[in-house]
Amino acid sequence: MDRFRIFLLSPASCSGLRARQILSPRARFELALRLREPQGAPLGEVFSFFSALYFRGKHAYGHAFARPPEGLPGVLVITAGEGLLPPHEPATPARLRRWSRIPIDVDEPRYRRPLERDAQRMAVEAGPETEFVLLGSIATGKYVDILMEAFGDRLLFPGDFVGRGDMSRGGLMLRCAREGRELEYISVSGAVRHGSRPPKLPPLPRRSALG
Repeated sequence: MDRFRIFLLSPASCSGLRARQILSPRARFELALRLREPQGAPLGEVFSFFSALYFRGKHAYGHAFARPPEGLPGVLVITAGEGLLPPHEPATPARLRRWSRIPIDVDEPRYRRPLERDAQRMAVEAGPETEFVLLGSIATGKYVDILMEAFGDRLLFPGDFVGRGDMSRGGLMLRCAREGRELEYISVSGAVRHGSRPPKLPPLPRRSALG
């Protein structure tokens, strides 16, 4: 029997150009208008706008291959200041601006403590038969150092990520989600975190062709 699997998505920047665009009171496009409504807009959708290839790839891939235990989310997003949240969690302008002021740094308690709390809770609630796959960089400790404490050897990542930049990872995950082809995972513990750059992927089809 396959093990349960939950994906952990590294966040999109809340202080980049696209974040400033959607947070502008002059923005009139559909997602910006929904974001300003009292109920906000889904976090996964907003972060996919911020990072149109990388986070969108993570979001699509995680939903395609998650196998969580009953009653638990299959995809969780790392945030600055509020730990782990499901992609359907509502984002609001106030929430995004608050996150933009918190550095994603293990020495920043406003970031570290909520993530430690939620990771430790998920490790217990999901049980020992659940693997946690980080879709994000393992080259620095800003995610790995905290998550390893909670998940230990159950923290995995796609081996194909080694040596790839963010855009290459995003393109790879979009292809895999579209093709139904899951990547192989290796344990973060003891893994090579840097490697030679693999060959470039061929260009993705136009977004409209992806449906």
